[in-house]
Amino acid sequence: MDKRLVKIGEAARLLGTDPVTLRKWESTGELLPARKTKGGTRYYDVSELMGFSNEAAPTLCYCRVSSHDQKPDLDRQQELLEAYCSAKGWRTQVIRDLGSGMNYRKKGLNQLLELIMKRQIKRLVISHKDRLLRFGAELVFSLCELQGIEIVIVHKGDQPSFEEELANDVLEIITVFIARLYGSRSKKHKKMLETLQDVVSSQD
Repeated sequence: MDKRLVKIGEAARLLGTDPVTLRKWESTGELLPARKTKGGTRYYDVSELMGFSNEAAPTLCYCRVSSHDQKPDLDRQQELLEAYCSAKGWRTQVIRDLGSGMNYRKKGLNQLLELIMKRQIKRLVISHKDRLLRFGAELVFSLCELQGIEIVIVHKGDQPSFEEELANDVLEIITVFIARLYGSRSKKHKKMLETLQDVVSSQD
């Protein structure tokens, strides 16, 4: 019976990853194409892809910040998680997400959930629990447990106090409310947010 071969884009889709990751796996010898043309076009055997088990699946580093002006923090999260995984010898894939921890419709979060449901990652690594979701992270953790996916929280022992966590939760709720009421880029929204942050900081 002839093999069913697909190009790298379709192979990446079947594995829930991207062509860049497949090229990386090829360079390390972890997943080789069934055929490669002189022009560099790669073809993968579908049956081999389907047998690519969870044990061989990558570690997923999930990074998130709430707004565009926090991009430096997003970069730091990625650097931290990649360095942590590299020290462990884990092959990684990264999802960078932008949006509130109370937003369940974020593109990156939905991509993560799809990978979990398809058991296409071996473990999930995050810097802090609230980087995943402000509320409901335990549901994602339970889903990972059911799928046999390991959870690693790098700064698990460096959690905020109850009072700090409560203040952050309230600030997040009010921020979302103000953004919906006035628009996330309005001057009134920014002014009210600055006032709220000053109030929270004064309680420290």
